Amino acid sequence: MDTSSAAAHEKRRALGRGLEALLPGAGKDALVPSAPVVPAGRIASVAAPARDRDSGVQEIAVELIDRNPYQTRRQIDEAALAELAASIAAHGVIQPIVVRAAAGRFQLIAGERRWLASQRASKTMIPAVVKQVSNEQALEMTIVENLQREDLNPMEHARAFERLSREFSLTQEQIAQRTGKERATIANYLRLLKLPAPVQQAIEAGDLSFGHAKVLLGLDSIDSILKAAQQTMEQRLSVRGLENLITLWATIPPDEPEATKSKPAIDPNVRAAQEELERALGCRVEVRDRKGKGKIVIHYSSLEDFDRVVEALSLD
Repeated sequence: MDTSSAAAHEKRRALGRGLEALLPGAGKDALVPSAPVVPAGRIASVAAPARDRDSGVQEIAVELIDRNPYQTRRQIDEAALAELAASIAAHGVIQPIVVRAAAGRFQLIAGERRWLASQRASKTMIPAVVKQVSNEQALEMTIVENLQREDLNPMEHARAFERLSREFSLTQEQIAQRTGKERATIANYLRLLKLPAPVQQAIEAGDLSFGHAKVLLGLDSIDSILKAAQQTMEQRLSVRGLENLITLWATIPPDEPEATKSKPAIDPNVRAAQEELERALGCRVEVRDRKGKGKIVIHYSSLEDFDRVVEALSLD
């Protein structure tokens, strides 16, 4: 095994440690025999064959399972769910879900996508491991299972880590041990919760990336973060483009909101140059000068204005 393969193998092992620690041998914790579990009055012949009794896996009626009240995932990829449903319709559920008994029914702990896809595939039964766990254990198992998925968005990661910290009083080091993540990675995700709500929503929607978020966290005010985020989305800036924008702002700060903006006195020479440009171009011009450095902003109100300005500035 080469170095890269060994490293990838070790990473997979690390990512599985948290959930394995919480699910140490399904067979030991099964609450009921491996015979199919069907609703009262249901003809038993509709059940799929039961799994091996020693495996701890049994077939449970899909309609007897309730959604996980501790689920931290907010978004599910509909296209991916449809693909999974098609696969389950053709081949069945390969990996059992995890549930716990609850008042004559079952409550989902892990495997929400498989359960939802089974419903779409019109499956009446689903393979499941039944665990006897407390509310706290169910919550932790759900969070750890979600964190080990690769398709969580950054905000779902951040909220899951925060919930582990808040509800179980775990340190970042302890969370790292339980999830197989690096402590520094956990710290970076938790910092996302300091961003303004609109920015968090943009990250969750995929309009801003985790890389964008880390750059935005380097700004020192909410107004700057919101303005930079808005400009990034409008101009579809890359992470490097956002970094360049913030570097420019270090020399020439962005406009402040109208309510707080104070208009500095304009040098007479700058004002004269601005007025001359406006006469020449036939549109509003702003000259922003700061100790000999700055920029010229030309405002146009239509494509015709734009073409005219370009033509006026072109050198034959």
